[in-house]
Amino acid sequence: MNERGKDAVASIDVAATPQRVWKALTDPVDVKEYFLGTNVSSTWHEGDPVTFAGEWKGKAYEDRGIVLANRANELLRISHYSPLSGLPDVPENYHTVEYRLAPRPEGTGVTITQGNNRSDSEADESAKLWETVLGNLKEYLER
Repeated sequence: MNERGKDAVASIDVAATPQRVWKALTDPVDVKEYFLGTNVSSTWHEGDPVTFAGEWKGKAYEDRGIVLANRANELLRISHYSPLSGLPDVPENYHTVEYRLAPRPEGTGVTITQGNNRSDSEADESAKLWETVLGNLKEYLER
């Protein structure tokens, strides 16, 4: 069994209600605005598929996964596989991505945790990407 990397974690406080942040995480129109132009598609029901399609560094992609948990305005957890990884589409090559919302006096704390990273360096790179996405989310929602 290979040693896995640490979790990638990114957090930010957003001056918006948990309900508004939740909508931004699950509404395809909102997602496209802050999530690097990604087109997301899902019912967001537990057990249903989720797809993310777009272009990253000049390459078209269509990532996929399954909704693992959905507690509105609180927790969204999905599995995530990217063919751009070059790895086979098998369960051990899927990340888990968890979006956790926490009410704050000034809005909502948002934490993204990506698990099942292959290495600490993959986790570090992913954390940087999630920090960018969260920064974009904050800017979008606070406009």
